[in-house]
Amino acid sequence: MALETFAIQDKSLAAIAEKVEHGERLTLEDGVTLFNSHDLLTIGQLANIVNQRKNGNNVYFVQNMYINPTNVCEAHCKFCGFRRDKDEDGAYTMNTEELLHYVETRFHPGIREFHIVGGHNQHMPFEYYVDTLRTLKKAYPDVTIKSYTGAEIEFFSRISGLSIEGVLKELMNAGLESLTGGGAEILTERYRMKMSPEKASTDMYLQVHRTAHQLGLKTHSTMLYGSIETLEERVIHMMRLRELQDETNGFLVFIPLAVQPIKASAGIKRRNSAIDDLKTMAISRLMLDNFPHIKAYFINIGTQLTQLSLTMGMSDVHGTLIEERISHAAGALTQQALTVDELVWLIKGAGKRALERDTFYNVVKEH
Repeated sequence: MALETFAIQDKSLAAIAEKVEHGERLTLEDGVTLFNSHDLLTIGQLANIVNQRKNGNNVYFVQNMYINPTNVCEAHCKFCGFRRDKDEDGAYTMNTEELLHYVETRFHPGIREFHIVGGHNQHMPFEYYVDTLRTLKKAYPDVTIKSYTGAEIEFFSRISGLSIEGVLKELMNAGLESLTGGGAEILTERYRMKMSPEKASTDMYLQVHRTAHQLGLKTHSTMLYGSIETLEERVIHMMRLRELQDETNGFLVFIPLAVQPIKASAGIKRRNSAIDDLKTMAISRLMLDNFPHIKAYFINIGTQLTQLSLTMGMSDVHGTLIEERISHAAGALTQQALTVDELVWLIKGAGKRALERDTFYNVVKEH
């Protein structure tokens, strides 16, 4: 699509549009200008241009299962409704038998990926987290294990006394094949000191992923937006990931996550707006020029916005999930899972090609 085929309503975006047309990298100032603009259609169309260059009409999804082995956590992040103290009502830590039962009762042969994240349970040794992967890999050798966040890896380093590299090597020996994107929240220390002071710092989160990339792992990264961060901090977050991607080329996808209110009964003024969700996703596509994919996460934004976002730069609608707990433990009102037919319906309804993938974006099947 050439720029002359649509009218730019906000003239402050004209210079940015020129950069997009010529494939030039956007700056911090450009990102802030985009966030301050109300011209969503122009922003979305610019993101669509970038995505069309990278992915054409292809939109990807994976058949995956979410597994949360424990919700006991030493951290007290202000945005989290999932964590529990050890003796609190609702606290749990799966043993091997419970883990296998959980998976067996939900598994079907189409599942290609286990997505494993949980609490930072300081009452369990590092070996517990290693055994979780080893147990699953032994029982399901053909399923890719995408496991643990950058923050969890830093936590494992503290409780084990191993280096980040040592932790990753132990997990890789047990079956780890990719890291999840969580634990990033917002990658500025002002935000982290207020919202998640007990978790990995900005530098440590980035170092975990840098080390994983150096060891040959491809990883994912997120941004939890919509609370106390400034618009500039959102752009800084993206630029820090972009800089690491310049260095390692190890990220597969970026996932913007709209923060959920702690209670499902929260009113709409306590939730992120549809405009901000679409704008944030589109700007992610524009700023992260070296990321292959930006993901629309239906768990946080719902299926309707997910479908609409496919016209604004998104090239992935995530997966089937089976049972999502963390966002729904807060105030998410969306489905906990979708079927393959539903995902394909969303994608094709946007006029796109529905491509089922594995963890690493190898195409398994076109629907």
